[in-house]
Amino acid sequence: MPHILNSSDADFQTRLTAVLGMKREDSPDVDTAVADIIADVRARGDAAVIELTSKFDKLDLTPDTLAFSDQEIAQQIARVPAAERAALELAAERIRGYHARQIPEDALWEEDSGAKLGWRFTPVSAAGLYVPGGLASYPSSVLMNAIPAKVAGVQRLAVVCPTPNGKVNPLVLLACQIAGVDEIYRIGGAQAVAALAYGTDTIAPVDKITGPGNAFVAAAKRRVFGKVGIDMIAGPSEILVIADAQNDPDWIALDLLSQAEHDESAQSILITPDAAFADKVIAAVEARLETLERRTIAGASWRDFGTVILCRDLDEAAEISNQFAPEHLELCVADPDALSAKITHAGAIFLGAWTPEAIGDYIGGPNHVLPTARSARFSSGLSVLDFVKRTTLASMTPEALRQIGPAAAQLAQSESLEAHGLSVRARLDALNR
Repeated sequence: MPHILNSSDADFQTRLTAVLGMKREDSPDVDTAVADIIADVRARGDAAVIELTSKFDKLDLTPDTLAFSDQEIAQQIARVPAAERAALELAAERIRGYHARQIPEDALWEEDSGAKLGWRFTPVSAAGLYVPGGLASYPSSVLMNAIPAKVAGVQRLAVVCPTPNGKVNPLVLLACQIAGVDEIYRIGGAQAVAALAYGTDTIAPVDKITGPGNAFVAAAKRRVFGKVGIDMIAGPSEILVIADAQNDPDWIALDLLSQAEHDESAQSILITPDAAFADKVIAAVEARLETLERRTIAGASWRDFGTVILCRDLDEAAEISNQFAPEHLELCVADPDALSAKITHAGAIFLGAWTPEAIGDYIGGPNHVLPTARSARFSSGLSVLDFVKRTTLASMTPEALRQIGPAAAQLAQSESLEAHGLSVRARLDALNR
């Protein structure tokens, strides 16, 4: 049974705080091991990557076989059924179309004094994408990470994807081809992150690393941040559904399970003002868990972290949701647009009962790489903006410097930075000669 809370209970806020504070991340203390791996890759390059790949993935490589060859990629892609290829191509088209609208505009304007100010955006030169391998091998993640990078104008995109025991997912390789990936390496773990960040003789370093991974990958991304940029450190997936009684309980149950089946540490939350409807959803979840293929994982998630909250009305539901700042938020209510206006913290919002979160995972268009663990309070999902930098522009005329220069010189003096002030004062003095 899930945790069941009622906002009318005297201890509601205490219990809600406990739910909000649940530690769901399965984060073993791997930092020391990861630090050693990164140091090894920095020192020995390809040799370290090859040795660690043999140790952890049971795959023996050479510098020449770290990357998939064009011939290997073509052979694997040829195995993909036509229906799956068509689905990936449609998803890519929709993701590309959505992200193309995110390209930011440069700006430059002139003040009355003649001074010019503005900014311009330029893409990072190279980006690395981590793609999990083995059981958690998701071609959709390739599209969601690689397409925004290419739309942004990234010239070189390198993918690292472990292939334990040599097992390859052809769909991942096809997704890489569709998204315009330039290089695909069959390596993973902290060693792959280190190789992307610092480079080896075979793998050129990148400027930014994105993509999900296990605790070792997350720790490695934390360690290399600063040397390169990273997208985020994502935790277990989560979904929050606000629903009224005018819904099919089984639909809502399936939406909740769509995230529970990801991971035993995932969290599924239902907020509703209708107690009878809540009971129907709980019963529907239990019925679906009898037959769901990943019922062991989903069942553990629902048992340990699943939560049902009874609220007074939808306004209160929005207030509670904002405290969760969920990764995925479904608004299955009569007027989802009106309720959406009251949401201030959410990674992605799915409006109406006909918009299941799973559409967003694959083919809706918006990115599915989203902030977790309440970080939607201060961060956003992956976008084109993650692969560009903003450079500011400033140009002073003599008249502009005459107007604002004295204030700059004064502030420099206040901060006891003499050369700062003199660099402005020297020009002002030249104007007064």
